[in-house]
Amino acid sequence: MNKDLRIRWDSVQKLLVKAGSDACLISTNVNIYYLTEQIFTGFLYLPAEGNPIEFVQRPSGRGGEQTVSIRKPEDIPGSLKDRDIPLPENLFLEEDQIAYSEFVRLKKAFNPARTGNASAILRQARMIKTPWEIGQFRISAAKHAEAYREIPAVFRKGMTDIEFQIEIERIMRKQGSLGIFRVHGRNMDIFMGSILTGNNAATPSPFDFALGGAGLHPAIPIGASGETVREGTSVMVDMAGNFTAYLSDMTRVFSFGELPQEAYRAHRLSMAMHSRLMEEAGPGTGCDEIFEWSIQMAEKEGFAANFMGTAQQAKFVGHGVGLEINELPVLTGRSKDCLLPGMVIAYEPKFVLPGTGAVGNENTYLVTDSGIEKLTVFEEDIINLTNE
Repeated sequence: MNKDLRIRWDSVQKLLVKAGSDACLISTNVNIYYLTEQIFTGFLYLPAEGNPIEFVQRPSGRGGEQTVSIRKPEDIPGSLKDRDIPLPENLFLEEDQIAYSEFVRLKKAFNPARTGNASAILRQARMIKTPWEIGQFRISAAKHAEAYREIPAVFRKGMTDIEFQIEIERIMRKQGSLGIFRVHGRNMDIFMGSILTGNNAATPSPFDFALGGAGLHPAIPIGASGETVREGTSVMVDMAGNFTAYLSDMTRVFSFGELPQEAYRAHRLSMAMHSRLMEEAGPGTGCDEIFEWSIQMAEKEGFAANFMGTAQQAKFVGHGVGLEINELPVLTGRSKDCLLPGMVIAYEPKFVLPGTGAVGNENTYLVTDSGIEKLTVFEEDIINLTNE
């Protein structure tokens, strides 16, 4: 038995007991992976006490004492009865993530007296990372930095932002990037990450990311737009470090030639915000506190109108990361969460300057028993691509 998996099962089971649930039934890829370290089509039945049971539709041939091959979800209740497992009176389903038709179908198959939201339970459990999960973050963060070190070597004058991004994607794939990453929530489409240069950094997007960009096509209105990288503009590289299933999130800023002094001043302010996080944050720090002092620092230095966008300003300065890029907690003024040991968060104070582009770093941090540890260790000053 994988001891780390047992930690995760226990975490979810404690939350189920606290919520008065007898069991949860999981069918989404992210949560199945979290509880099994595999992905299959089917369902994972996790009782409030005892071991989970895999009910697998695909792939065929998956074996084990706790694995049952099924054709349809209606097969599950009979299989539980065959194992002398009573059907749950209070069954939690992934109500935030599954289709209503699937919810109705599962409810009909089990006929529980009550249902609850397993999505919220899993999101809460996944906030606190296990020792093995933290090790996976360290692998991703190290490879993330290795890939970013190669970025200046692939830049060429006359490149468009998407041509530059394709070269960065190639670097990352060669380093072992899995190629896609998962985002929680509906209608959050993006591929590998985002490159923003010049005024495209100020273009609002319908997606709930820190910054937008017009994208290449109305079908995916986010990120690089195909414009040529111009001298005197910044290039913000925000690519996901998905070198394991656990994501590191790191943004760095490059420039084509020298930038206006205002850009360097704003970037140094972002670096000062990161330094304050490292010095002052730790277990017990309110997520709303981090948001509020970030806003105050931007206002004090005269960059309030540029902070986290211009025409459309993000209402957060960071977020949890894990199997999805946007896990709990969220560093926003509305949050009631406090940092706890084992949380992994991304902090991304960014500024958009008209005519220049975006500046500011993003790092991934581990909350330890005594403070904050930076996982994404890489040069944080603006890197001039023409000096490399």
